[in-house]
Parts: sequence; structure tokens; C-alpha cells
Amino acid sequence: MPPNPTTYPIGFAATCARATLYILLVAALLQGAYLEALYLDETRFTERGYTELTQSALLASVSLLLIYTRQVLKAAPTLTLLLFAFAFSSLIREQDAWLDIYVAKHTWKVLVALVIVPTLYWVIQKRHQFLEEFAAYSNTFSFGLFASGFLVTYVFSRLYGRSEMWMAILGEHYQRTFKDAAEEITELLGYSLILIAAIELVLLARRWQQARSTP
Repeated sequence: MPPNPTTYPIGFAATCARATLYILLVAALLQGAYLEALYLDETRFTERGYTELTQSALLASVSLLLIYTRQVLKAAPTLTLLLFAFAFSSLIREQDAWLDIYVAKHTWKVLVALVIVPTLYWVIQKRHQFLEEFAAYSNTFSFGLFASGFLVTYVFSRLYGRSEMWMAILGEHYQRTFKDAAEEITELLGYSLILIAAIELVLLARRWQQARSTP
């Protein structure tokens, strides 16, 4: 079981520095979406637009950070594997349009199944270890951010981006661009929260390493 992370709490100065960096990250991502809407008429909020490509970049970064946490830092192997499967499956899902065009229809579903099924099987086999790791992770800042990112991306954005809602709001002035912008930018926020959660997990794993090496 990983050491108790509260043994090495985050200092106030470090918290302020990280909060500042995260604020700048979110602001930069949103500014990019604003510039996309302003200048990229042909591709804005499409598969080839800034927002969609940035979502993929964020998910790729999350996947790499989770691999690093598991393989290099050797922290919570079952938990990090499950989180990786989730992030990498989401990355595959974001490529569905490209896969449909250049490979075959519904290719993304097959690829996601190839990631999720063996991962779930392995985690179920190691379920006692997983529960111990989850107990250590569930009370952390990283978990709170990850849960928030999940809710924003997979619950709120889906409901907020419904065509019916934007038709009701805009009435006769409805255009699909409004719906697409609302959904994609909200997803971008959710993925940014998941990225911050992955960064915090790396830092948490380093504290766990420190705890293990301390007599």
C-alpha cells in the first residue's frame, strides 16, 4: 500500500506556485479557443480545429504522465493502469472521425475494447491491491481534480452541448456552431482538469517515494 501522502504535505508556497501555473494553463487554453473562433473560420470547432487537436494533446500528455508514474516511479500500478486505460481510451475516442475515414467505421470501438477489456481483467485479478491503492489515492487533491474533470467532460459537457438546449436558448437564431463551441470548450476544460490531476499524481507519487525511502 502506498504511504500516507499527508506525511509530506504540500507547502503553502508550493501550492500557490502550482495554482498560478494551473491558472495560466487554463487561461492559455481558453485564449487559444478564442483565437480559433476569431481567425479560423474554416476549421473552428471541427476535427481539424485548435480545440479538438488540443484535446487530443492533453489526453496524450495525461497518458504519458500515467505511464511515467507507473513504470518509472513504480507507484500504485493497478490504479495508474486503470487511469491510463481510461485516458488512452478517451484519446482513441477523440480520433473517431479520422479512424472512420482512414481505417473503417467503428474502428475506435474495437481499439477501445482492446485497451479496456484486458485492463479490467487485470485490475479485477488484482482487486485487493487496487482497493488499497485507491484508499490511499481517494483523499488526495489529484483524485478530486480527476473526478471533477470526469464530471465536466463526460457528464456536464454532454448535457450542456445538447442541440435541444441550444435550440431552446437561441430559438430562430440557432446555429450549430454555438452548440459545438459550448460542448468542445467545456470538454477542453474537463481535459485540462484531468491533466492537472495527472501532474498532481506524479508529484504525489514522488512524495510516496520519499516516504518509502525515509527510515
